[in-house]
Amino acid sequence: MEITSAKYVISSATYKQCPPAEKPEYAFIGRSNVGKSSLINMLTNQLKLAKTSANPGKTQLINHFEIVSSDKKKWNIVDLPGYGYAKVSQKARNNWENMIESYIRKRENLVCLFVLIDSRHTPQANDLEFVNQLGEWQIPFVLVFTKTDKNKPGATLRHCKEFLDALADNWEQPPPHYLTSATTRVGRKEILDYIYQLNQSFKRL
Repeated sequence: MEITSAKYVISSATYKQCPPAEKPEYAFIGRSNVGKSSLINMLTNQLKLAKTSANPGKTQLINHFEIVSSDKKKWNIVDLPGYGYAKVSQKARNNWENMIESYIRKRENLVCLFVLIDSRHTPQANDLEFVNQLGEWQIPFVLVFTKTDKNKPGATLRHCKEFLDALADNWEQPPPHYLTSATTRVGRKEILDYIYQLNQSFKRL
């Protein structure tokens, strides 16, 4: 599958303001500065679709993009605010957390959540806590290890294994995972193929 068209639709402050829940939807989330916007731009072949920034916390709303793929299907990509470090007030951070949780748990057409993990680092506590929380909420998700081009291959594989091993205490089987790089485009085909498969089984609400 290839993406033939991608356009910005709307930014919403709450899940209730999101577009009608008619098309399959795939949301991307991760710690601030994990490379989320860069990954979305790589997947859609558009350099400036999602706004990138060197400053953590740039994404503050639920950003919807309408996608048309080569099989003529229409679906949504959603860029969610990051969690973890950001130079914002505690009140703003709480608002983000409430917004994210409401969207993840109540958005009826959310097919899968792509949780981005920075492959340059050893397992981070807030990433593990977030993933375990998704398990408790029974949210379908996959892990996407980003920035693999910034590592030596051995370090990338080691950090990924350490993360999956850290989940073993709470998970009988590790969640699906992909290795990606927005620079080298590693992982693009695999993620798009996975979305294609999920689109085929989506039932209109």
